[in-house]
Amino acid sequence: MRSGPVLVVTQAHDATADMVIEELNRRSVPVIRLDPGDFPTGLTVTARLGQDGLRGEARTATRVADLDGVRSVYWRRPRPYTAPPGLDEQTTRWCREEARYGLGGILAALPGAHYVNHPWRNRDAEHKPTQLATAATCGFSIPPTLLTNDVDAAKGFAHEHGPMIYKPLRNTDYHDADGRALTVWVEEVVPADLTGTVGLTMHLFQKRVTSIADLRVTAVGEKVFAVRIDGSPGLDWRRHYDKLSYTLIDPPPHLVRSIRSYLDTFGLVFGAFDFGIDDEDRIWLYECNPNGQFAWFPAPITDKIVSAVADRLHHAGEHHAR
Repeated sequence: MRSGPVLVVTQAHDATADMVIEELNRRSVPVIRLDPGDFPTGLTVTARLGQDGLRGEARTATRVADLDGVRSVYWRRPRPYTAPPGLDEQTTRWCREEARYGLGGILAALPGAHYVNHPWRNRDAEHKPTQLATAATCGFSIPPTLLTNDVDAAKGFAHEHGPMIYKPLRNTDYHDADGRALTVWVEEVVPADLTGTVGLTMHLFQKRVTSIADLRVTAVGEKVFAVRIDGSPGLDWRRHYDKLSYTLIDPPPHLVRSIRSYLDTFGLVFGAFDFGIDDEDRIWLYECNPNGQFAWFPAPITDKIVSAVADRLHHAGEHHAR
């Protein structure tokens, strides 16, 4: 087992990463926290490449990481690559892209490091159409889904499969006129809601599952934690945290097989799967977030997941990289 540090790649405010770091500290495992969004003003990197591979160091305000000594990488939620202030728009864009392909390429190629997850595997698994297409081949039940910018196709789907919902394809930053952050939630849609604005971009519509409960399944390598979520009065339980109850349950074996097949297909170590359970106890997959949160669960549940993630990072040499 390698004795070098765990590199946690994330932004300053990340409750999930904080909990894993606390657990690694409790185990006396060295940790270096790094945010590519601090580059270049708060992060200096020097990498040398030759016949002996990649060598060098990354230096933050308080830590130094030997690039060839990192035992594992916990890739969480770093800020976007950026450029120093005061540059014109074109130079800013150029510097930002050089940082993304330069620093991003270095952090994705740390020799011998075990990634949870590798950033390129996260990227590949973030696209909902790819998720659903892959999930179908892995044996999951998938609600009928339409992706389109054709309003007539959307209306036809609503008449065929209604009631239906709309869900955003990505959690992209959006603000009102006063600069306040807005969230686009999962919402039910009826044909009268569908206008020419459907043609402005790609939309995801899905037959609504009449669910009696939700299920969040967090997979960490071979460990699978299934949490039944009850009490949501609406479509999107994320809007009703104060009304929810959580129960850790044994995941059905067929679901575990599909989850492991899915993770293997994308080369993931970690995945957070969201399901709905209908009144016939059929479990429908909505999506898988390859980098989902878990810090909001009650402590008895969160502690188990934190320990599992810390195990992967701590005992990196004992795992085969996916």
